[in-house]
Amino acid sequence: MAYMRLLAAFLLVASSLAAEKRPITHEDVWLMKRVSAPAVSPDGRWAVVSVTEPAYEQSKTVSDLWIVPLDGTTSARKLTHSPGSENGAVFSPDSRRLAFAAKREGDDAPQVYVLSLDGGEAVRVTSISAGASGPRWRPDGKAILFQSRVWPGAGDDEENRKKAAEAKARKYNARVYESFPFRFWDRWLDELKPHLFVQPLEEGAKARDLLAGTKLAEGPGFDGPRGVSEPDLEPVWSPDGESIVFSATANRNVEAYAPSTTHLYRMPAAGGEPAPITSGADSYSNAKFRPDGKALYALHSKRGDTQLYSLSRLALIPWPGGQPRLVTPDWDRSVANIAFTTDSTRIYVTAEDNGNDKLFTLPAGGGAVEPVLEVKEGGYSGLAIPERAPAPVVIALWGSMTHPEDLVAVDVKAGTHRFLTAFNKQRIEEIDWPPARHFWFTAKSGARIHSLLVLPPAFDPSKKYPLLLFPHGGPHNMTKDQFFVRWNYHLLTSPGYVLLMTNYTGSTGFGEQFAAAIQKDILRGPASEIEQAADAAIREFPFIDGSRQAAAGGSYGGYLVNWFEGNTKRFRCLVNHAGLTDNASMWGSTDGAYYWEKRNGGPVWEPGGVWRDQSPSTYAANFSTPMLITHGEQDFRVPINQAFEIYKLLQRRQVPSRLVIFPDASHWVLKAEDARYHMKEVLDWLKKYL
Repeated sequence: MAYMRLLAAFLLVASSLAAEKRPITHEDVWLMKRVSAPAVSPDGRWAVVSVTEPAYEQSKTVSDLWIVPLDGTTSARKLTHSPGSENGAVFSPDSRRLAFAAKREGDDAPQVYVLSLDGGEAVRVTSISAGASGPRWRPDGKAILFQSRVWPGAGDDEENRKKAAEAKARKYNARVYESFPFRFWDRWLDELKPHLFVQPLEEGAKARDLLAGTKLAEGPGFDGPRGVSEPDLEPVWSPDGESIVFSATANRNVEAYAPSTTHLYRMPAAGGEPAPITSGADSYSNAKFRPDGKALYALHSKRGDTQLYSLSRLALIPWPGGQPRLVTPDWDRSVANIAFTTDSTRIYVTAEDNGNDKLFTLPAGGGAVEPVLEVKEGGYSGLAIPERAPAPVVIALWGSMTHPEDLVAVDVKAGTHRFLTAFNKQRIEEIDWPPARHFWFTAKSGARIHSLLVLPPAFDPSKKYPLLLFPHGGPHNMTKDQFFVRWNYHLLTSPGYVLLMTNYTGSTGFGEQFAAAIQKDILRGPASEIEQAADAAIREFPFIDGSRQAAAGGSYGGYLVNWFEGNTKRFRCLVNHAGLTDNASMWGSTDGAYYWEKRNGGPVWEPGGVWRDQSPSTYAANFSTPMLITHGEQDFRVPINQAFEIYKLLQRRQVPSRLVIFPDASHWVLKAEDARYHMKEVLDWLKKYL
């Protein structure tokens, strides 16, 4: 009886605590503080992170550097208090100074600043006309390497400034191209190319452009590796400070008809023609030296005529000379972050694995890859290990769907981590958001398929809830246990829906063959797996109401939603953001070219392949499910004509449909009020039909 009374009291307290929590709102999502990857001091005492405190009015958004003691004895404190943001912070070799890029009062463009941790104001050390970014300290601390963008033929910054002024003074406005590519994600490409500069820290010293006049930089296909932002040459100093290693593409101009490659180059720190370290059809990037200076490591990938997807494997290159070899040749996961132990004997890496970003370790010379700790929730990123820490310490960001990222110290021996920051603690504790559930089933093909299931607030297993399917974009991506701003998973469940997110064939984190298999079946197979996952979940979980289903997705997820429109009747409504409608017109207007040709099985003018068979527009005669279409007008990856086409087809078929265009948005709706309105449109549409 005493046990029953104790249990009843516990349940009463638990119920009371749950009642105090509330569903998440868009304000919660948007106003969560956002933490950057850490820079750690070589002596192992400090980490510095950039913390953005968003606001709905952009002018009120605050972004500053915070310093965090790694021993946990005191709390994090703010280092900077400037109106603008600081980027790319990095410690000096003596751990006493920070270099970062910022645009401050009087600056026409971002410049490199140096801040002493002993106190005082940050001092500007560059004055480059096109701006400076990505500072890197020379090992002796007497010079800083950085990047800027340069007009063709400019031998120094004065010539670069002059060419920029001439372009600005033109009375006409025209873009002219004789090569490819000419657009990328959300911007038109111009003539400027990334260059490397060295700024000595002696008073009055001028920065020197190391790539000016080199054959490599003047080549028609020269560029830096591209993410979604400006090209980054990813430079690093050699341990002796005599050389610089960087990544570059020398054949970017072939991308209309062939794959381009990225390679590592070495050049003297005093200037000279860069010499290739790697060559061939495979790509190498993200170079990093081992602490003992005897080896260089890089990420290796294969992207060729027959292979559209490749794992990022870790390669070792003996220094100062030698041939690259893979240290993770048989590990069926992609390496993301890497960090070395101070004695150079082991490497720690992060990698996507079965719905989480996990932490692994392996011998520095190669060997078995082992998990560092069991990851049941969330994931790690931004890995760093101090160069001269008195005791081994692994610093990283950790976050989950219910916990935006914070800085943690990982205890490798204990297999645990402890929090070093708690930037969103109060808001996190107020929200009713159950952790994600992992869900597996066996598809008709025999493949084991993984999904994440997210439950609504105030969840009651005795009730019935509508099911919302949300396939991820990519396709080479993974739905994982992470806090997501643009499509926040708990915000989607907040009206009382169960959310199912399936890692269909083509997803990363489940092996190279699984991800690459989508090349042969770009829509039909993945869409079938998503529907099979829904059927399996409905059978498994009695709280799912199989009679009320909807699907929403963006980018490749929107592509799949458009496929559902003409190939299934199971959904009450659909939501498509930035999804493809017609394969042929997509090829003609997107910023890429050869990739889409290979994905669809041949040139667009030749019969065969999946150009028509697996194009959503082919099945327009079957369109009948109400659809909300949202799109950014500045999207060059999935151009806005794709939204126009699906909307026009739906209107022609007299299917209830709604088109919402964001004139200032690109592939993503990033402005605060636009994002809030976008999510309102999505939730209103789902409410109308579910």
